[in-house]
Amino acid sequence: MDLYNITSPSFIKKLNKKELEILASEIRSFLINKCSVTGGHIGPNLGVVELTIALHRAFNTPTDKLIWDVGHQSYVHKILTGRASKFDTLRQYKGLSGFPKRNESEHDEWETGHSSTSLSAAMGMAIARDLKKEKSYVVPIIGDGALTGGMALEALNHIGHEKTKMIVILNDNEMSIAPNVGALHNILGRLRTAKEYSKAKEELESLMKKIPVLGGKLASTAERVKDSLKYLVVSGVFFEEMGFKYLGPIDGHDIDSLEKTLEYAKNAKGPVLVHVITKKGKGYKPAEEDTVGTWHGTGPYKMETGDFVKSKSTGPAWSSLVSESVRKLMETDKRIVAITPAMPVGSKMEGIQRDFPERFFDVGIAEQHAVTLAAGLATQGMKPYLAIYSTFLQRAYDQVLHDVARQNLNVFIGIDRSGLVGADGETHQGVYDISFLRHIPNIVLMMPKDENEGQHMVKTAIEYNDGPIAMRYPRGNGYGVPLDEEMTTIPIGSWEELRNGHHAAILTFGTTIPMVMEAVEELAAKGIEVKVINARFIKPMDEEMLHEILSTDMPILTVEESVLQGGFGSAVLEFAADHHFKNNIERIGIPDQFIEQGSVDLLLEEIRITKEEVIQRIEQLVSNKDYRLGTKLV
Repeated sequence: MDLYNITSPSFIKKLNKKELEILASEIRSFLINKCSVTGGHIGPNLGVVELTIALHRAFNTPTDKLIWDVGHQSYVHKILTGRASKFDTLRQYKGLSGFPKRNESEHDEWETGHSSTSLSAAMGMAIARDLKKEKSYVVPIIGDGALTGGMALEALNHIGHEKTKMIVILNDNEMSIAPNVGALHNILGRLRTAKEYSKAKEELESLMKKIPVLGGKLASTAERVKDSLKYLVVSGVFFEEMGFKYLGPIDGHDIDSLEKTLEYAKNAKGPVLVHVITKKGKGYKPAEEDTVGTWHGTGPYKMETGDFVKSKSTGPAWSSLVSESVRKLMETDKRIVAITPAMPVGSKMEGIQRDFPERFFDVGIAEQHAVTLAAGLATQGMKPYLAIYSTFLQRAYDQVLHDVARQNLNVFIGIDRSGLVGADGETHQGVYDISFLRHIPNIVLMMPKDENEGQHMVKTAIEYNDGPIAMRYPRGNGYGVPLDEEMTTIPIGSWEELRNGHHAAILTFGTTIPMVMEAVEELAAKGIEVKVINARFIKPMDEEMLHEILSTDMPILTVEESVLQGGFGSAVLEFAADHHFKNNIERIGIPDQFIEQGSVDLLLEEIRITKEEVIQRIEQLVSNKDYRLGTKLV
C-alpha cells in the first residue's frame, strides 16, 4: 500500500482484516525510517498504530472530533489524513509539525504540546455540539500519564457530572515520558490485571435485567447487590464512580477488538471511557525495550541498530551540568530535596534519583503540585530544587507567585530549556519565563554565560536563603569550558564586564553572549569599541553598574533570546526612565509572535537575533551620537 497516495482516511473503511494488518506494518516501517533521519516522538507513535487505524474506521473526521492529548502521538493520524509526503520535513523549519496543527489539516481539531488539555477541550466541543443540536462524536485520546494533570481530573469531574455524551480513549502504555508514578497509575495497574472485569460486569448487568423491577425493597436490593459485586470484581471502580461507563481493558493492538468496543461505545448513553492497553515503541526493539523514556522523543538514530547519532558538542548537556551540580551539593547538604514533574530523564536527574532516592520526588505531570510541594518543603527548613522546563513552568505561574514568592520561601527553580528549543516548535519555546517572573516580588532570576558560571550559580542558589531563586539554562550542550574544582557563590545582582569600550554598551546574558562577542570584535576592527556586560542577574539588576554606564551617556543595546515585551530590555528601559537618564536604548529580542519549529540557528536568523543585526544596530546608534570626549563617528 502506498502511504503517499493517501488523501483522506475514508479509504480505511473498505479494507479487510489482512489489509489492515499490512497497513499497520507499513506505517510502522515508515515511521521508523523517517524518524531515524528527522528525529521525533517515535515511541508514542509506534504504540498507537492499530488504535489510530481503529479510530478512523469507527469515526468520520472532521465531522467527528479526534482530540489528541499532548499531540506527540499524532503521526499515524497525520499519515492517514494525507500527510505522509511531508514527513521528510517533520519538525523542521517550515515543515510538518510534530504536533496536531489546525492550519495543516481540517482533521486536526485541537492543537496542543502540553499534557492534560484534551478532556477540557472535548467538553467545550461537546457542549457546542449539543447547543447547536448537531450529531457528531467527540473523542479525546489521553494517555495514562496525562491523567495525573490536575485539569484532566477537573474535566473528568465536569463531564461525569453533566453526563455529556463523549467517548474518552485512555491510551494506557504505563508511561508518559518517563515511567508513570502515583496512586492513579496504581488504580490503572489493578484494572489492567482485572482480566475478567468486563466479562463479569456484563454477566452481572444481564442478571440484573432479568430481575423483575417491582420497585421498593427488591429494586434497591438489586442495586446494592450490583454495587457490591462490582467492587468485589475489581477494587476501586474509579471511572464509573466519576460517572463514566468503563469499557476495558482492551488490547490496543487488536484492531478487531478495538472496533467492536468502539461500536459499543458509540451506542452508549452519556460519557464512556475505553481503557486501551498499548505498548510504547511496539514494532521496534530498541524502543520496545526502553524502560526509562529514552525513546519517547529522540534525535536522529541509526535505524538498523537503534544507536543515536551523537552530537558534535564537546560540552556537557546543560540539564546534566545543573542536576549533577545539585547532586554533588546533596552529599553534604541534607536540606536539599529534588523534585521533577515527570521529567527525570529530560532534566538528567538520574544521578540524584540513584544516589538520593529518599530525597528525590517525581510527582508526575503535575506542575502546579510540584511548585506548591516545593513551597511546603521550604516552610520546614528544607531546600527544594525543582527542575522544570520553561514551557511547563508557565502552567504553575500562580503557584510561583502565590505560594512561593508571596511567602518568600527558599525554593530553587531550575528553569530547563530556556530560550528557543527548535524542533518542538511554538508550544515548547522557553521564551516567556523572564516576562512572567521578573515582575513577581522577592524572586531572583539569573542565567549563566557558560557551564563554569552555571555550576557556581547552582551553589549560589542553594546557599541563598532570602527567598525564591530561579536559574535559566538552555536546551542542548555547553561549550566545553574548564570547570573549577570547587563551586563558589556569586554576589546576588552582580554583573560582569566581559569587554571594555567607550562608544556603546551591549547588555546581554546566557546564549547570546558568544554571538555578541563575535560582533564586537568585528566592530572593533572598524574602530568602534563596545563595552560588553554579562548581565547574568536579570533580577535584581546590577544597579551600580547601570548607573555607571548610563552616566556616560553611551547608547545601549540589550540582546536577549526571550520575548521583548516585559523582558530584560524592558527592565533596562524602566530603570533608565525611573532615574531620568536620556541615553538612546535599543533592544534585540523575540518579537510579539509565536515562534514556529526549526533549527535554533534558522529561527534566530528569521527573527534577526544575529551578529549582523548587532553590528548594524550598533553602527546606527554610534553614527548618531556626538561624544563628550570625541567626535562624531561616520
